[in-house]
Amino acid sequence: MRSPQGVPDTRTRILEAAVDRFGKDGFDASLRAIAADVGVSAPAILKHFDSKEDLRRACDEYVVDVTQLYKTEAMRSADLRATFLTQMAMLDEFQPLIRYMVRSLMTGGDAARNLLTDMYDEAERWMAEGVRTGIMLPSRDERARVKLTFSVSLGWMLQSVLMADKELGDLDAAFWRETTHELMLPALELYTQGLLTDSTLLDTYMAGNEPLSDSDPPAGPGTDASDTARTATAGSDSA
Repeated sequence: MRSPQGVPDTRTRILEAAVDRFGKDGFDASLRAIAADVGVSAPAILKHFDSKEDLRRACDEYVVDVTQLYKTEAMRSADLRATFLTQMAMLDEFQPLIRYMVRSLMTGGDAARNLLTDMYDEAERWMAEGVRTGIMLPSRDERARVKLTFSVSLGWMLQSVLMADKELGDLDAAFWRETTHELMLPALELYTQGLLTDSTLLDTYMAGNEPLSDSDPPAGPGTDASDTARTATAGSDSA
């Protein structure tokens, strides 16, 4: 998966290969295997990264940065439909990043927690951009909404991997395409149209938990506060 910056330099090629290799084989994959994927020697990798642990941290940053670039591109798009179709056509290119994230979560530990935290931080930024441009509605708790949307997308991927009865590294491109398309319709339906038909549950919860919320979410561009409240009540916050 390449960032939209053009032809990658050697460091970026190493990161791309490491993300792919770690995702397929786990974080015990050797520098020698990664080097072979790039077409360089293992010592050449150490010219760019101090250690294997440093390489993994750089892979985390790479995954977060590339995801941020494409999400922000969508949030700023003057033609959201065209941008969406273009990015959907790139599903095969996104697979190494998705597999890497799933591998990290399945491995657990501090590295996985740090990756999630970084992804939350960046997601708050691109969601804020979506609110600013009017693509998304604001939320009463932006951080919590980020965590919810991650639980939907990454949780879907995790359960799909676990139900596949295969090792993560053995899952082919067709699996990832099918899994992503299965998620896309119900996720977009939920985020666009909502789930509940009225505000009974939200009103009941808010009445008993006022200290948990400072105020109603601010109105997004092109909406007034009442419109925002009604739409958010229906559960149609976009993510």
